[in-house]
Amino acid sequence: MTLITSNQNPRLKGVKRLATRRERERSGRFAVEGEDLVLAAEQAGRAPLEGYRLAGSGIGGAGFVDVQAAALRSVSSLGSGTRAIGVYEQRWSQPMGPLCVYLHGVGDPGNVGAIVRSAQAFGADCVALGPGCADPHSPKAVRASMGAIFFVSLARVQDVGELPRERVALLADAEQELRGGDGDAVALTLLVGAERDGLPADVVAACERSARIPIASESLNAAMAATVALYEVTRGRRLSPRSSRVRTS
Repeated sequence: MTLITSNQNPRLKGVKRLATRRERERSGRFAVEGEDLVLAAEQAGRAPLEGYRLAGSGIGGAGFVDVQAAALRSVSSLGSGTRAIGVYEQRWSQPMGPLCVYLHGVGDPGNVGAIVRSAQAFGADCVALGPGCADPHSPKAVRASMGAIFFVSLARVQDVGELPRERVALLADAEQELRGGDGDAVALTLLVGAERDGLPADVVAACERSARIPIASESLNAAMAATVALYEVTRGRRLSPRSSRVRTS
């Protein structure tokens, strides 16, 4: 197989363009960097686009396109470069339950990716993204998801009415504390807003109830709030691993 040596190679230029949200939305594709993330896609049964499983020369082995290390580094979004890159089609679904997480105005891609990771960890069926959210397929979000981007269904939502019931708004000043589920009976959507602004009044009004996480400080960031809430509502629920892949860091 021919070794790619130039960063002007059309395939590498295509990877480079995927660093922008505009190109990801136009093409419906996204790139992941690192052997662990490429492996996660494989374990989830997600094949890269043909010819877009790239690795540094002598590193990837069968199934990879060899790329000179300097050329691969030139299209990497990581300061230290990367040893492997894969390009995949985005997949979007309808909001689904029984356990769903809805994000509104969560603009930090690291938070979005971390929430997707927590959704996988606690067996959520979907992460739905509303207005003002960061792109879950951005390089930072994909890295923060630690491969969960391939295992958790993603949805775009414009109207809260599309979300599965019961809809529970997480609010710092809600009267009711968030309580754990009853064994395996977990059927709700957790709504999480941005740390500074929270959830808009009209979104809260569309929910069946509001709840707060009892903490000593004023607030948690979106990723921490979603993670604690998911833990609480699934406490006592028997969770089955969705893959053999276990990551703890």
